[in-house]
Amino acid sequence: MDLEQEQQKNLIDTTDCLEAISVFRGWKNFLFIVVILCLLLLQASFWLVNTGYVAKEQASNDKASVVADSNSAQIAEDVKAKEGIKKEDIKKAAEQVAAALNKPAEESPRQPRPESAKPRFEIKIEHLVLLVRFVNFVLILAGILYCLTMLFSVKVSLLGRLGGINHISRAFFLSLLFVVLLLPWQRFFPGVVAGAIYTPEEWLNSCPAATKDILCLVLYYLRFTGYWLLVLLLLIFSYARSCRWAKTILRRLEVV
Repeated sequence: MDLEQEQQKNLIDTTDCLEAISVFRGWKNFLFIVVILCLLLLQASFWLVNTGYVAKEQASNDKASVVADSNSAQIAEDVKAKEGIKKEDIKKAAEQVAAALNKPAEESPRQPRPESAKPRFEIKIEHLVLLVRFVNFVLILAGILYCLTMLFSVKVSLLGRLGGINHISRAFFLSLLFVVLLLPWQRFFPGVVAGAIYTPEEWLNSCPAATKDILCLVLYYLRFTGYWLLVLLLLIFSYARSCRWAKTILRRLEVV
């Protein structure tokens, strides 16, 4: 009688653990998709800046007009210095010089830009900066929750004796390493260590891709592409291990 009660209790505990596992699996899949999308958006923003598709701020027209006015004033003073020229002639000469300098830019001859060099679309840098900051916030939050989900899955597997501890333990440590490398440590320890997440100021003020320094180019792409790829692989390996853990549990309980 006691043996039957103990078996019934174990069955109830196993059923509760399976229900908890199903909840964790759902959240794990959802958080994995969110993190993948955020990582892809972060890398896409880097390549938009790197390839020149972002409309950066240009010099204002006011500065050009001030320079033109100063040039016209200098020319007028040179005209006044000449002997035998009347005031009316000086005024007319200054007006002609100012009119010549203030001509619209369309009248000056320009070489046509080849169609292949024109970007198909342009994005304002302000909008891209806001997008990257929002993506960084969601990425940190989703990454930490993903790691905690793995931790709770380990605990449920241990308490329920469901099996697959090898797979879920590896998945947890891979997710933990993913979060550690993901966090922006350069904000807390500048010049010592950096995380895979980068702020907009970093990729706007970093070494440009058009430089001729090979070492600078290598470090540039390792920082913004190689580091990102390493974190992405850790996330994928962790998710693959968690999927093997779920299959092991189902196979052990003869559900499939």
